[in-house]
Amino acid sequence: MASPSSDVAFTPSVKAVQTRKGSRKLYARVEAAGGWDTDLTPEIAAFLAEQTTVYLATASAEGQPYIQHRGGPAGFLRVLDEHTLAWVEYAGNRQYITTGNLAENPKACLFVMDYAHKRRLKLWGTARVVEDDAALIARLMPADYDAKPEQVIVFTVTAWDRNCPQHIPQKINVDEVVPVIAGLKQRIAELEAQLAARG
Repeated sequence: MASPSSDVAFTPSVKAVQTRKGSRKLYARVEAAGGWDTDLTPEIAAFLAEQTTVYLATASAEGQPYIQHRGGPAGFLRVLDEHTLAWVEYAGNRQYITTGNLAENPKACLFVMDYAHKRRLKLWGTARVVEDDAALIARLMPADYDAKPEQVIVFTVTAWDRNCPQHIPQKINVDEVVPVIAGLKQRIAELEAQLAARG
């Protein structure tokens, strides 16, 4: 019998802690149903297409963890099929820690935070770096985005899970707020002008 997909995170050590702290029965029911989802559903694809930021976790061959932020305009994360997503890596500080880690350990995790709607999504899988593929970069590069494309990361999903919204602070992107504030300022100016005209 195949292991449940949630075993990607629920190692024997994790299950021992769950038993000790009283949550093992809950997650055993998840496992009995096969574990977490493994396919990128249309709903999840739509969610990913709305995001402008994601955190990518990798580790070296020795297990040293590293988390890197990746961002871009909405749609920079592209779902290629029900098990694969990809994005263009832009030229940055040239440390290449993620690239180096993936060269020796393909295991990776994505953590997607949607602060405005208090939603988060975890995706486990493997990732690989694709260099020198101009056609793939052109296919994935967001239109009119002012960044220098360098390479592509292709992420193959093993499993995904949503977290509850508890303790997520609600934050709104400034580019969504500025037009609203500008409209309010304009309306205030119009009303003040009307009051001044009435004397």
